[in-house]
Amino acid sequence: MQPTEQARQPHAVLDMPSRRWKAMKIHQLLGLTSRAVPLRLLEVGTGSGGIAHYFGTHPDLRCEVDAVDVHDNRMIRDGYRFQLVTDTKLPFEDHSFDVVISNHVIEHVGTESDQREHLRELRRVMKPDGLGYLAVPNRWMLVEPHYRLAFLSWWPHAWRDTYLRIMNKGHVYDCEPLEMRQLEHLLVGAGFRYSNQCIEAWRLTFDIERPEASATRLMRKIPDALLKPLRPIIPTLIYRIWQ
Repeated sequence: MQPTEQARQPHAVLDMPSRRWKAMKIHQLLGLTSRAVPLRLLEVGTGSGGIAHYFGTHPDLRCEVDAVDVHDNRMIRDGYRFQLVTDTKLPFEDHSFDVVISNHVIEHVGTESDQREHLRELRRVMKPDGLGYLAVPNRWMLVEPHYRLAFLSWWPHAWRDTYLRIMNKGHVYDCEPLEMRQLEHLLVGAGFRYSNQCIEAWRLTFDIERPEASATRLMRKIPDALLKPLRPIIPTLIYRIWQ
């Protein structure tokens, strides 16, 4: 059974240092420093507002930033414009943005039909030469990040709510993580081309968050060829997308 819209929670990440680290990672993965400025940028599902604020106040990028969400959980409100939305429809004209960001949003929008519509809307508002960043939890992650339960998203849909109730974590599992091939199929269906950035993002996470750690030094030495077979089970699926 798919989760109902009434049961969906915001699941906003309100840890501000992590939002800055995430924004730095997006900045580097998309290669935004080399793109012509000013950039018009959209963040869908802004949560705390930390990522939108990073880009809207960046001293070199000169971004004009819009952000939307179905809930207002902002902790930082300056540096960008904000609008509440009610569903996957985006309140912007076609081909409006140089950059679109959908960071851990698609698993919250609803059914597969809603996920398809979310991607179509991202493509609609993206300029023909624009870029996008898309991240979503991998269904095969060991620990589900929203409810902190091992194997939660591995179960068939009909069993997930029961597992939540047994573990006293809630009543309805209101997320829909995706498998790698499933997500890529949805991207193609929406008219996107894409590049899997999981390995690059994994490396950047260590470099940005733990630059002096021994694990980071080890990651720098491991060749991509040894890490790429792990992409289907990396906890977060991360893609660079374009038309």
